[in-house]
Amino acid sequence: MPELPDVTVYVERLKAYLDDQPLQRVRLRSPFVLRSVSPPLSELHGRRVHDVSRIGKRIVLHFEGELYLVIHLMIAGRLRWRKPNAAVPRGNGLAAFDFAHGTVLFTEAAKKKRASLHVVSGAQALAAFERGGLDVLGAGETAFRNALSQQNHTLKRALTDPRIVSGIGNAYSDEILFAARLSPFKQTQHLDDAEWARLHAATCDTLSTWIARRRSEVGEGFPDKVTAFHPEMAVHGRFKQPCRVCGKPVQRIVYAENECNYCAHCQTAGRLLADRALSRLLKANWPKTLDELEAL
Repeated sequence: MPELPDVTVYVERLKAYLDDQPLQRVRLRSPFVLRSVSPPLSELHGRRVHDVSRIGKRIVLHFEGELYLVIHLMIAGRLRWRKPNAAVPRGNGLAAFDFAHGTVLFTEAAKKKRASLHVVSGAQALAAFERGGLDVLGAGETAFRNALSQQNHTLKRALTDPRIVSGIGNAYSDEILFAARLSPFKQTQHLDDAEWARLHAATCDTLSTWIARRRSEVGEGFPDKVTAFHPEMAVHGRFKQPCRVCGKPVQRIVYAENECNYCAHCQTAGRLLADRALSRLLKANWPKTLDELEAL
């Protein structure tokens, strides 16, 4: 799923391409992507885009007349800039937004179609999409600590819950926790002052670094290649590959449709975190440490 760094660059480049441009029309390939009824999508036709913003992982196009188009990419949704009146791809094409100088294509490369569009009128209706999560890059350590410690959650859950922190998902939470040298399963109410300071600094540094990196990669173009996996990442998507710091193999926990990647040596003092499926299968034979795993 595109997270804060990618969504930030999407917003910046959409604003650069669409500022003050009238939307000529919207072509829906998949009617199910539109999750709102009133106002109708056609109400946007002919109206100018006067701003683009972000609400968590959602992208918002602001149109004159206090109309808003809210785009949620979910896991596999992507936006692409193409020549005017470009064809909507068969299979994964959801919609096309036509402007005089180009077309924004909205695609989703997944069997389960979860991406969505909403058209809303007025600031109050737009505010309904706010989940309440903290914008970390605009907050200090105290606000960050207060937000994450109101309830006792694992760090992995706290960082990825949009009601607690805005814009962070599976990929960047892995990178943040590795940079902070903290276990994904550590409880938020069990951190000491030094660990809070490390976690806040790692969160801000990781997000800022990746925003800058994505801006540099895209330049004056458009972010056509958005992925949750980057070769420069420390642990996310690097299961069994050597940790860039200690050389030990990166570990992984798989749960539901998500996964957590971590370095046991750098983050959990060599202790392996239990994967539900495998630990149930292996029971007493489940290795508890890296040494036991290597012995197997």
